[in-house]
Amino acid sequence: MSDQLPRREKHGPIAWMAGNSVAANLIMLICLVGGFLSLQHMKQEVFPDIQIDTVEVSVAYPGATPEDVEKGIILSIEQAVQNLDGVDEVASVSREGWGRVSVTLLEGADGEKLAQDVKSEVDRITSFPEDAEEPQVRLVAHRRGVLSLVLYGDVDGVILHELAEQVRDQFLQDPDITQVDVSGLPPLEIGIEISQENLRRYGLTLEDVATRLRDASVDLPAGGLKTKGGEILVRIRERRDYGRQFAQLPVITAADGTQVLLNDIATINDAFEETDRYTTYNGKPAVMLEVYRVGHQTPTQVADAVRRQLAEIIPNLPPGVQASIFNDMSDIYRQRVQLLLKNGAFGLVLVLVLLALFLEARLAFWVALGVPVSFLGSFLFLPAAGVTINMISLFAYIIAVGIVVDDAIVVGENAHHYHQEGMPFLKAAVRGTREVAMPVTFSILTNIATFMPLYFIPGVMGKIFKMIPIVVSIVFIISLVESLFVLPAHLGHQRERRRRGISAWLHQRQQAFSRAFKHWVQHRYGPFLTFVVRHRVVTIAVAVSLLAVVLSYALKRPDGVRPFSHSGVGLFPSERDTTIRLARAEDRNRCESSCPGRSPSGRQERL
Repeated sequence: MSDQLPRREKHGPIAWMAGNSVAANLIMLICLVGGFLSLQHMKQEVFPDIQIDTVEVSVAYPGATPEDVEKGIILSIEQAVQNLDGVDEVASVSREGWGRVSVTLLEGADGEKLAQDVKSEVDRITSFPEDAEEPQVRLVAHRRGVLSLVLYGDVDGVILHELAEQVRDQFLQDPDITQVDVSGLPPLEIGIEISQENLRRYGLTLEDVATRLRDASVDLPAGGLKTKGGEILVRIRERRDYGRQFAQLPVITAADGTQVLLNDIATINDAFEETDRYTTYNGKPAVMLEVYRVGHQTPTQVADAVRRQLAEIIPNLPPGVQASIFNDMSDIYRQRVQLLLKNGAFGLVLVLVLLALFLEARLAFWVALGVPVSFLGSFLFLPAAGVTINMISLFAYIIAVGIVVDDAIVVGENAHHYHQEGMPFLKAAVRGTREVAMPVTFSILTNIATFMPLYFIPGVMGKIFKMIPIVVSIVFIISLVESLFVLPAHLGHQRERRRRGISAWLHQRQQAFSRAFKHWVQHRYGPFLTFVVRHRVVTIAVAVSLLAVVLSYALKRPDGVRPFSHSGVGLFPSERDTTIRLARAEDRNRCESSCPGRSPSGRQERL
């Protein structure tokens, strides 16, 4: 039987690709090899790195009540920034000794430009109270945290702070760790206490001492000296960072050269700023080190580096001090990747087994190959679309893994049908593909249209969810191209071959099963389908009842279980119970925290 196409069937892209297997194989290799290489260089992160489109202005006003902060600071800032171009909404928060104004940008506005405009307007305000500190203006950015390390024990807070700084320095020496912040302790301060008796004895005031300290602790450029060898830059380096450095500062110098040092008249302590909050872990004082991912570092790479360094740090900790990893986001990232790989492998095996059982083993192989081709091929285009490997894009791949192979199954089954009727492989592949090309194309376009509304969600959540339609659309389009142009070439260039031994026995068993299944479809399933169509009311009632049962199970909320948690797939990772606590000192009321990032006021923040 000739395997050449009739003259009238040689025209068209499907026939051309089916007859030129080299071009089809080249496309397949570009998707497989190119996609794999592109995957090695793609950024991996837990959550997508997006701009939050918010400019924050924060001002510290020590000792002021929330009402004083609002009247003296917040209202002035709101009036100054609310009419700027690109401002969508202005919101504010007033607290004891601190206030914040959040300026939300309009869709498409330039965040950097608006941040500069806000800073310019705030700098023009002259009505701030004298005791208010310098306003801080910043464009809010999402920090890419990986995990938190907690150092805790029944030791003094100064010791915990020094240990945290040492651990931080050791972490930063690792090439896989770039950014580490220390949190959970009040800011350091140098406490200098002078009694009234000493002030009267030497004729001093607190303002005199403060001025002397301020003048003696400077780090300023002082110009340059031009010499024959070149210009020498001069700088005054008198900055003091510790109490012992201030202790030897002369406060009074007599005419005979006698000096009264600060240590002679004052009590100097290196301590923490007085605050009504403290942090504990398992009921013990604690300090936290927040480890972040920077650039193209992956969450698993950073987490592995932390554990590698921690294995060296723990044996050298002082007695009574322990270390524990808390809120490790890399575990959630690993679980999502493993879920995708497990679902993909399960889907491949299912396609191979079922198609090999009902149709043919070679056909099952070429159809299943469409899954890795589509997935790896998508990595060639995701960087250009601004998509990284993160929790959202992985979720999109998990959605697509159950849909992506449908078009290839339809094309492969139709080509196999024509071959079973006696057509050569090439002719059957072309005719079978052409026959279903239109419905398969519209099926893919319908799937894409289903996800496209997510692309138009506004705001920060829209920037996150838009990755889902981008990923599934790219995967579906590549799958369509593979099923219409690459798969026919593989199916059309098969050859009839005589099977021997175990291969012949398996083929006979498979064909016997296939014939038995066709007989069951014609004589059992066909009459049942006719019955269902004739009794539509009963069919719809049973379907609605099953839907109600499934929804009641999915929406069931036992203690600690969220809706749809039975499915095992969540778009966002669940919050974990922890023993980190942040409390007020005066009433000992404790509030659990599920997020390591906190503002100076102890407020919990997360995206």
